[in-house]
Amino acid sequence: MTSMFKLVSKFSPAGDQPKAIDALTKGVLAGKTRQTLLGVTGSGKTFTMANVIARLNKPTLILSPNKVLAAQLYAEFKQFFPENAVEYFISYYDYYQPEAYIPQTDTYIEKDSAVNEHIDKLRLKATTSLTSRKDVIVVASVSCIYNIGSPDSFREMRIYVKQGMEMTRAQLSGYLIKIQYHRDEMEFTSGQFRTRGPNIDVMTPYSQNAIRIEFAGRTIAHIYEIHPITGNIMAELKEAWIYPAKHFVATDEDTQNAIEQIRADLQVRHAELLAQGKEMEAYRIKQRTEYDLEMLEQAGFCSGIENYSRYMDGRKPGERPSTLIDYFKRYDDFLLMVDESHVALPQVRGMFNGDRARKTMLVDFGFRLPSALDNRPLKFEEFESLMPSTVFVSATPGPYELTVCGNNIVEQVIRPTGLVDPKVEVHPTAGQIDHLVEKIKEHTAKNERTLVLALTKKTAEDLSTYFTEHNIKTRYLHSDIEALDRVEILKEFRQGKFDVLVGINLLREGIDIPQVGLVAILGADNEGFLRNTTTLIQISGRAARNAGGEVILYADRKTDSIKYALTEMNRRRELQEAYNKEHHITPKTIQKAEVELKEFEQQTKTSAFGILADSLPVPTAKNIKAVEKDIEAQMRQAADALNFELAAELRDRLFELRQMKLK
Repeated sequence: MTSMFKLVSKFSPAGDQPKAIDALTKGVLAGKTRQTLLGVTGSGKTFTMANVIARLNKPTLILSPNKVLAAQLYAEFKQFFPENAVEYFISYYDYYQPEAYIPQTDTYIEKDSAVNEHIDKLRLKATTSLTSRKDVIVVASVSCIYNIGSPDSFREMRIYVKQGMEMTRAQLSGYLIKIQYHRDEMEFTSGQFRTRGPNIDVMTPYSQNAIRIEFAGRTIAHIYEIHPITGNIMAELKEAWIYPAKHFVATDEDTQNAIEQIRADLQVRHAELLAQGKEMEAYRIKQRTEYDLEMLEQAGFCSGIENYSRYMDGRKPGERPSTLIDYFKRYDDFLLMVDESHVALPQVRGMFNGDRARKTMLVDFGFRLPSALDNRPLKFEEFESLMPSTVFVSATPGPYELTVCGNNIVEQVIRPTGLVDPKVEVHPTAGQIDHLVEKIKEHTAKNERTLVLALTKKTAEDLSTYFTEHNIKTRYLHSDIEALDRVEILKEFRQGKFDVLVGINLLREGIDIPQVGLVAILGADNEGFLRNTTTLIQISGRAARNAGGEVILYADRKTDSIKYALTEMNRRRELQEAYNKEHHITPKTIQKAEVELKEFEQQTKTSAFGILADSLPVPTAKNIKAVEKDIEAQMRQAADALNFELAAELRDRLFELRQMKLK
């Protein structure tokens, strides 16, 4: 059978990759539902994952523990599978403050959020692809286990249009409004439609171009794909599907049934609160819910509609919600890969309880009906029940993976580059800073960077100041630093604008910089979350992409975690050295990663009109409107390509330009 997935790469599997690809592929075909790819840093785990997908020919969900790593994987898989639907699904909030109530201070916190429209567009594009084609790979963060509405409703509510079909302009307008499109004759943006004479233009949120439907009386005469800005016709279509502009949609019948059930449950809950002597809470729930019911009756939508999703979906109390995984269930079979599983799975396990505690307060004090409790993430047991054939991917698998996989663990220890695990030195804490300063200077002289891990934020800041006073270019990084500033710091570190980065838990930042030649871990003998076996192996791996990589553990004793980490790293080093000797390989520092990054940035600096951001014409009275449109197009393209630094820069340019127009 011809594969739906076409893997494009100038490299062929090497080192341990062929063995791992064969083992994982045969395991899935043999019915093994849980396998682990134990791949060391720099062994090409992503390339192995891509080859397994291509061989198995299955739609695939790739779960990542955070947005940074998900973005990296998305970019890589887009390059591996340029002819297939590689999609990106993460939380669409730039800022999110959930609704909450603190009874101790009688403080109600209203939900506040800033939705990133471009991420929302990518989410809708992902579910649209899952609904309309089979060659789909979705890279998602763990937020994909949250409620997003019924995939059945999303599919059933799509609109089909075809040349010659009987339909009026008024009918199509009504259908579009029902699936959450808004009519706007002034501004034509994502999720909106407009009328032009006998025509309707629809800007779907999951596509770059718009759709124009031309009517001749009560019949659809023509369907075109058009450019949303110029209106130029890009292609003529015989037929088209228009998918909902939001994930939470429902038919008129479902909405009416939901309204009746909400009203009935409101009466029951109101009576319960009065019986408990909670008159204020009873009044509150009645007022809030009746307002929502009025909005649902008038508009078919209300703020916080997700809290009523159980009624819309026809679910029973306590029944699990629909998530992104349910969109995959339309396939006979699909594949799940959990990247950095030792981090991702504990996150999945912990999400339900935190969400439940917050919403219980809202229900108990009359801010929400009990149905709000069913707008939630999956319980871990529910997530397990939905897992198809699954491959966990990690250099340090956690207890869960080791337990459920048993002997189905595939090692990928050999790096095709020949790079070995860095040598690790355990140094006493007495005089550790002076010793560290000398080691930093040694590596800086070789144009190599240094990562230093402290245990507290204050220590990180103080160390940064101390190194700077000793003429060492240093920055610190921890959770108090804004997200955009963190991105900029990492970018400057990669570019060599400073030599030492001091942090607390740099594992979460997605640091993969070949120029890192030294990793220093202070307080390595302080057993705990930041200094356990997994952490020590993972952070030591940051120096594994450099041929001269070195790790120093500052400790006065060898804890069990240190002993195990040293044993495991020595084992891997010996295997790699034996492979290098057999194949006459001389390890070399990886150069590829930085080149790929520059190429990616260059691509995202190219606008839809082929103009580079740095070569825009000087704005004048005559061309200012054209320059403004071009900058905005570039900004949106940069955001879609996940180059948020460039998108922010272009946004600032756009603001400056608009200020010029006002003067």
